[in-house]
Amino acid sequence: MELTVWRTFVTVCRLGSLAAAATELHHTQSAVSRQIAGLERQLGVPLIERHARGVRPTPAGEVFRRHALATLHEADRAVRAVREAHDGVAGRPLAIGATPSMAAGIVPEAVRGLLERTGSLRWSLLPGLSTQLHHRVVAGDLDIAVVTDAPPGLPHDARVDRTFLGLDDMVVVLPVGHPQGGPGPVHIRTLADQTWVEDNDGSAALLRQHAARAGVSARIDLTAADLPGKLALVATGHAVALIPGVLTRALRNDVIAVPLVDPPTRGIYALTPRRDPHPATAQLLDRLAAAFTSPVPSTP
Repeated sequence: MELTVWRTFVTVCRLGSLAAAATELHHTQSAVSRQIAGLERQLGVPLIERHARGVRPTPAGEVFRRHALATLHEADRAVRAVREAHDGVAGRPLAIGATPSMAAGIVPEAVRGLLERTGSLRWSLLPGLSTQLHHRVVAGDLDIAVVTDAPPGLPHDARVDRTFLGLDDMVVVLPVGHPQGGPGPVHIRTLADQTWVEDNDGSAALLRQHAARAGVSARIDLTAADLPGKLALVATGHAVALIPGVLTRALRNDVIAVPLVDPPTRGIYALTPRRDPHPATAQLLDRLAAAFTSPVPSTP
């Protein structure tokens, strides 16, 4: 069996559409259909089935998809290793994923500490939401991902190891000059009449849960595409927002972070693949854990 056909099948399963897979792979839809049909003939079982919105793997197809995905990632690793050996590059790069708040400070600082101990090491950083990063670790695209258990939470997955790093208290961020912009802590009830902005469902769920425990509701009237957009709306006085406490060390100077009474918290975890771990992962885990045992610098 050719790996090209395996890639086609995995792409069809991921996108749920023969047409979308054909577009991504630069094939015609009929060519994709022929490849899948040929693979089904070789295996002697149907691998995909049609439904109202496209296609999905059959039970047998899902089994094959998992094994095919693992095989393709190993093949890609083999190609990279050969090319690096030919080019004289020592070791493979360390691929790191992190949620936006962790990528804004703690993870780069931990990498700096790692490089001070290990010397030269090629590395990359991919920001993303926790669920997305979990999938990237499972797929073999990331060697480590720093994620949170904010809603909807983290799945239990036998293919990854999950290391608890610490707890992060959420804080409220206000525009400079806001009446509640003192040293705090401030109670959520004093902000019940404010307009709130959110940039993801997990943070919005934490805010709603925290407000409900205090017997009030939070009016999330504005939505931002990402954390910078969220902070821009706060800085210009359009809203207030709930943000991770770890982000306070990297805030812009036209907003102020104020602690909350009985704040919502989220757990911070590192996800690593159980198969083929990167040699530098353990040392990076040590640096990340140290970041949560050290005092967080106060904001000006």
